[in-house]
Amino acid sequence: MSTQTDNTSNAPSDEPAPKKGATGWVILAFFVIGFGFSMLSGWVGFPNLLYKEVPHPIDFNHDLHMDFVHDGCNSCHYFREDGSFAGSPTLNECRDCHMFVQGDDPNEIKFVEEYVLEDKEVPWNIYAKQPDCVYFSHAPHVRGADMDCATCHGDIGESTSLRPYQENRLTGYSRDIWGWNMSRLGEPKYAPRMKMMDCVHCHVDETDSKGSCFQCHK
Repeated sequence: MSTQTDNTSNAPSDEPAPKKGATGWVILAFFVIGFGFSMLSGWVGFPNLLYKEVPHPIDFNHDLHMDFVHDGCNSCHYFREDGSFAGSPTLNECRDCHMFVQGDDPNEIKFVEEYVLEDKEVPWNIYAKQPDCVYFSHAPHVRGADMDCATCHGDIGESTSLRPYQENRLTGYSRDIWGWNMSRLGEPKYAPRMKMMDCVHCHVDETDSKGSCFQCHK
């Protein structure tokens, strides 16, 4: 009795063998693309949802005023006798030069008619307003370390108009406090250096010490 060996199963097939792992690579590619798209959307889109632009009560031309003041920034943003910083000038300090309308600038007219004549302080948008848990004094930086205003605030004295003021919808603080973005690309020309790490790096470089958190945080 003879037997035959069936070699059909060993015969080469004309159909290409499926590539092992192809499905896994496709899934990984979709994951990477999806993750990248999500990160990019969050990076670009989320800040636009988190912040809203708040209009200024009136516009202000720093460059124009620098031609008339005698002591640069200190003419309007000065230190009081007790060493505290005055911040934005009050209406009384502006009134000396703006008792009457000068020129035909709409902002000048609005300032005199709606604020000076009405004896009403201008509700300026404060870019550098800090949370209550943060303590900051200009005195040790300007007087003690002899720092120039432009180091932190940029060349604001050369600006002819106020920068857009963007407010965090959740906290109510200015976008300048946390910075416009992580990479700092696309920041306004006169955007100040308000990020915490800027302060940390400067303190490390200048004092050769990391210092304490309680120097700035209550």
